[in-house]
Amino acid sequence: MNAQLQRELEELRKLKIKALKARYRELFGEESPSSNYIHLFRRIAWRLQALSEGELSQRARDRAETLAADVDLRLRAPKKFWREFADSSRSQISAGAQRDPRLPPVGTTLERQYGDQTIRVTVLDDGFECQGKRYDSLSAIASSVSGTRWNGFAFFRLRKQARHG
Repeated sequence: MNAQLQRELEELRKLKIKALKARYRELFGEESPSSNYIHLFRRIAWRLQALSEGELSQRARDRAETLAADVDLRLRAPKKFWREFADSSRSQISAGAQRDPRLPPVGTTLERQYGDQTIRVTVLDDGFECQGKRYDSLSAIASSVSGTRWNGFAFFRLRKQARHG
């Protein structure tokens, strides 16, 4: 790496996100879709290096284009996949998937005093019910009640040891 590029990268490290976004726009000719400092820094550093030391050869570009044309590239799985996945997960649960041993039996009511309210949760076969709403996890209930992330077992003070009987 040449000395000029090294100096540019050191100056780049000192920039705030707003300045990095402006530099990105300058180098790429478009707005950055990201406001992540590390992502911006790495993209700009790569571009500066490519400008300083040369980009890919035409042969390398042609090969990359050929490889890309041969691949069916998806950035996200199709919605159908996620629906089938969810259906499959539900059927596994209903087929008798192993329950967490820390959970009390179905029908048990858990109570927790939080602030000035008493939180009552009923353990269901496939989740939990709290204040007329169904939840998939105790953590979701704890987060909903408290407004912050909680481990549901810790929030409801359930023991970590397995139940017997």
